[in-house]
Amino acid sequence: MQRIKKVLKRSGFVVGLVRAFRAGLLDLKQIYWAAIRGRKIQAYFAANPVRKLHIGASNSLLPGWLNTDFILEHSTVVYLDATQPFPFADDTFEYILSEHMIEHIDYAAGEAMLRECFRVLKPGGKIRLSTPDLRMIAGLCAPERTEAQNKYVDFILGRVLPGVKECKAVFVVNNAFRAWGHQFLYDPQTLRHAVGSHGFEDLRDYKSGASDDPNLRGLEAHGKTLQNEEINQFETIVVEATKPRAQKVS
Repeated sequence: MQRIKKVLKRSGFVVGLVRAFRAGLLDLKQIYWAAIRGRKIQAYFAANPVRKLHIGASNSLLPGWLNTDFILEHSTVVYLDATQPFPFADDTFEYILSEHMIEHIDYAAGEAMLRECFRVLKPGGKIRLSTPDLRMIAGLCAPERTEAQNKYVDFILGRVLPGVKECKAVFVVNNAFRAWGHQFLYDPQTLRHAVGSHGFEDLRDYKSGASDDPNLRGLEAHGKTLQNEEINQFETIVVEATKPRAQKVS
């Protein structure tokens, strides 16, 4: 039986069938999730006069926010494929939050998401994005590393690469690109360009958890997921931006 299992695991045909079966199950789930989301959205709107959209909520469910995701782990979360047109009217939300999500889709899909975010935000509404900082990740390969960089390398090795003993930083950098479904990593300049090129203004950089707006303060949960806030602060960039208010006609 062990030999048969090994042969089956190496079979492209069998592996393809399993993947197709799993993809088919996910398709059916998403059809169902899309069919029932309308009443969830309306219930949220009825209960929340200040409307806030949380994209890629995962297990971080925020009170008072419409928590959405592509794969639902909780019954209260609403299905949303952020790369496709959003099921909301123009100028619907006062706030949009997306934490460590945009790096899981490619750059073109990220642009599609930002266009939809701009559309569904009310004039004067704010978007807040957080994502890993490519500048910090790439900097790990510098000839000499800081104490913070060494701590980060050791943390990632201990968490997901325990077998690596040599060329540690190289493995950590490669892991950042290849693991967790990452598709595109941003540095601060590229993230600001992506956000600003879709019409947002007043772009501001923040530390994770910090904001001048109390509605956007203390929301990020990535540090709790890592169980290490110092590592979260090292690897995360945060940008807030505002949708311009409508121009007055003179």
